[in-house]
Amino acid sequence: MSLLTKLNEDLKTAMKARDKDRLTVIRMLKTGVTNEQIKLGHDLSDQEELAVLSRELKQRKESLEDFTKAGRTDLVDHTKQEIQIVSEYMPQQMTEAEVQALVEATITKVGAKSTKDFGKVMGALMPQVKGKADGGVVNAIVKKALTAL
Repeated sequence: MSLLTKLNEDLKTAMKARDKDRLTVIRMLKTGVTNEQIKLGHDLSDQEELAVLSRELKQRKESLEDFTKAGRTDLVDHTKQEIQIVSEYMPQQMTEAEVQALVEATITKVGAKSTKDFGKVMGALMPQVKGKADGGVVNAIVKKALTAL
């Protein structure tokens, strides 16, 4: 089932349940997917749908940081709820141990010898973890692993 189909079904469910918060987030996600389809001129692949979801999740996480710094607890709670709803549509997130194992395998595969090979490792690794792991976490693990070489 495509993401757009799932969003449409969940939209109907949220309308029937009169869940305004969920309804608003689903509408935003649906709009993001539809806009991307229009922009690209074709139905989205799974990777393209994942990119839209990742972008939406990232925006909300950045907003959460800003609201927290500003002391806006009312907006912090609302944004946390939005993040939870968007996360429901994301694939299962990888654990740090899984990322660590993938980083080590990628370092071996590309033949990285020092921190100068950071770009090579990240270039090979990011397509494998896209949407499944936070880029900042992956970045930190790669730096740590390359420094240890």
